[in-house]
Amino acid sequence: MRKFLKWLGISVTAAVLLVGGYYTYSIYHFTNQISVASGQDSKFKPQAQTQTNVQPVEVSLPPEWDGTERVNILLLGGDSRGEDSGRSDSVMVASIDPVTKKATLMSILRDTYVNIPGHGQSRLNAAFSYGGPDLTRQTVSDLLGIPIQYYVYTDFNGFIALVDSVGGIDLDVEKDMHYTSKADKHQFDIDLKKGMQHMDGKTALQYVRFRHDATSDFTRTERQRKFITELGGKIQSTSSLIKLPSILNSISPYIETNLSTMEMLQLASLGFNIDAKTVVKQQIPPNELVREENIKGAQVLGVDERKLKGFIQNLFEQENKPVTTTVDAATKTNDTP
Repeated sequence: MRKFLKWLGISVTAAVLLVGGYYTYSIYHFTNQISVASGQDSKFKPQAQTQTNVQPVEVSLPPEWDGTERVNILLLGGDSRGEDSGRSDSVMVASIDPVTKKATLMSILRDTYVNIPGHGQSRLNAAFSYGGPDLTRQTVSDLLGIPIQYYVYTDFNGFIALVDSVGGIDLDVEKDMHYTSKADKHQFDIDLKKGMQHMDGKTALQYVRFRHDATSDFTRTERQRKFITELGGKIQSTSSLIKLPSILNSISPYIETNLSTMEMLQLASLGFNIDAKTVVKQQIPPNELVREENIKGAQVLGVDERKLKGFIQNLFEQENKPVTTTVDAATKTNDTP
């Protein structure tokens, strides 16, 4: 009996070490595959320069994060179909206070009229086509008045792979959604019915991309914040943690970040200590600061940047106050853009 127990103990220990080693290797391999900080080539390929009188600009290096100050991460969803870099279809900033373990998720309206360093003024989503994640990071940092240390970028294929890898998401679709496009040979058509449903990657992509509402991108970004919160909760679940090596392997070809391996591990540990239900969600610019403008025949969204920077600082101050509601901050004024 003693021999059996000894053999059993050795076997269990060996199994634990093997499993632990497999997880460690999977994480290390994943972080090295997606990080430009580890020497990987960027997946981004700038579009050909079509503007005239544009001066080359050196994008500033991101500020270092010491692990104790607030960290801001740019989350970029590109509209690339895997063939080119495209534009940024979704622009979000996740802001985390590592001391209080509180977080704010801000989705930035892509038609916001901003100054793009070296390229003059244009819609925000043009920054990505000019200079990729780094130029977008600097543009958003200047707009919000906060240091943005990191970025994480993925495209349509990466989004689909991530949702499928966690087994999909259960979500209540607030209304029927329908849209067709010949440009993509109907590959990314949208056809959703109102009500609770289980979404795989392709269905979820339809949900977060739909913008044919009376308030267009305003309600679309609201849906994106809703979905990202649900996805974050799903990733934190035990079932997803068990499947972690498989999840990482399926999404690694479609993700790029400037986070190093150690920074990713540090932030992952921080992220699992944050309750997804307490995350403050906010549209940027908020409706009360947005003004519709026509610039050279193009409809854009103007904003007083000084007031916006003040709004952001106040948002962070409010973040640490007791939570009384989980309603998306932007829904309070979303009836009128």
